[in-house]
Amino acid sequence: MPDTISTTISPEGSLEILSQQEVERLHDTSRSGLHDLLRNCSLAVLNCGNLTDDGLALLETYPDFDIEVQQQDRGVRLKITNAPAEAFVDGKMIRGIREHLSAVLRDIVYVYNEIQTRHRFDLNTAEGTTNAVFHILRKAGTLKPGRDPSLVVCWGGHSISREEYDYTKSVGYHLGLRELDICTGCGPGAMKGPMKGANVAHAKQRRSQGRYLGVSEPGIIAAEAPNPIVNELVVMPDIEKRLEAFVRLGHGILVFPGGVGTAEEILYLLGILLHPDNTDMELPVIFTGPASAADYFKRIDEFLVYTLGEEVRRHYRIIVDDPVEVARAMRMNIDRVAEYRRSRQDAFYYNWRLTVARNFQEPFAPTHEAMASLALHREQPVHELAANLRRAFSGIVAGNVKEQGLRAIEAHGPFRLHAEPELMARLDELLSSFVDQGRMKLAGDYVPCYTLG
Repeated sequence: MPDTISTTISPEGSLEILSQQEVERLHDTSRSGLHDLLRNCSLAVLNCGNLTDDGLALLETYPDFDIEVQQQDRGVRLKITNAPAEAFVDGKMIRGIREHLSAVLRDIVYVYNEIQTRHRFDLNTAEGTTNAVFHILRKAGTLKPGRDPSLVVCWGGHSISREEYDYTKSVGYHLGLRELDICTGCGPGAMKGPMKGANVAHAKQRRSQGRYLGVSEPGIIAAEAPNPIVNELVVMPDIEKRLEAFVRLGHGILVFPGGVGTAEEILYLLGILLHPDNTDMELPVIFTGPASAADYFKRIDEFLVYTLGEEVRRHYRIIVDDPVEVARAMRMNIDRVAEYRRSRQDAFYYNWRLTVARNFQEPFAPTHEAMASLALHREQPVHELAANLRRAFSGIVAGNVKEQGLRAIEAHGPFRLHAEPELMARLDELLSSFVDQGRMKLAGDYVPCYTLG
């Protein structure tokens, strides 16, 4: 059995006093309660530093772990039982981990109270969903009205080679030297590397207010704990709102090598940029990796052009094995973003002008039935095909790492995807290359959670 520690702590950072009803909700272990959600996310946060992307295996490793929210006269306390010992130093919980626990608790309570229960926002409309994303981010303190554009969203795989990881650090370093900040999905691999590189560069430049923003959602948090460099963490209620948060917050987007999760993010982003309403939108996108990743991006590029058309190449640039050029190009393009928004009197801190269609906002539950019924054919507008391909990859991510998806696969076998023959062949080739390159799992042999037919 792994070493564990039990303790009672006060949350780190600002956290409102909870009502008795909120505390009872967090105690509730029923289907409608929040306790299991809080427990699963908290365990992953406390497991920070141990490389795993299997949320179900993590729960089985620490079956006696629990977290209880206690309301006291002087505020909230967290009673933690049988937590991973790695979260502590000489019996005291690491401060950054305490901050992440507080952020998880804050966002779970806020989303339940303000988004899911009160129906304050009409989530059946694009406007209502975008406003909900805005308010969650504002509650978390991630909107910074007084700052010029500087936030680079970095996407890429959690399961990457050491060479690719070192490359992400080098890119992050050169971004940091140019006083750019980092926003990622906050897990390991290509999400951690840019933050580490930027952290060193910010220290050299004496940039004391460097931002290392992690945007996640419960299913991912429960599988991949936030990396310890993250100094701002926000937990969105689902993957769709998480992805919208990225494109609303970011001033530029970098894509490093990855697997299906990265392909999902690419399809989400390009599907939005291909929408007719976003024709003139300034949002720089760069795909980059070391020389060894050239074939990876070649395959991605070919798949995108086949499915979405030659026009898709207008929305991204591929730069291989040149961290300095990546950083220079991103700095120059973010300066253009600043001018674009200034000329239109747009906010720097939230991209209100970007149109995000409903099929990119509606939560997708990757059941076996839903995966089998996806419309994967080219007889539809390209942004709609991108939305359906994004959902297919989202389901594979769930089947690879999320507790709900893992349990569904365990109970009913692999998901089955159907597509027109040529598209099916291209999809099979791309997914097979991810498997061959070890981009599906952090460790162990990969057993596909999907079949094509």
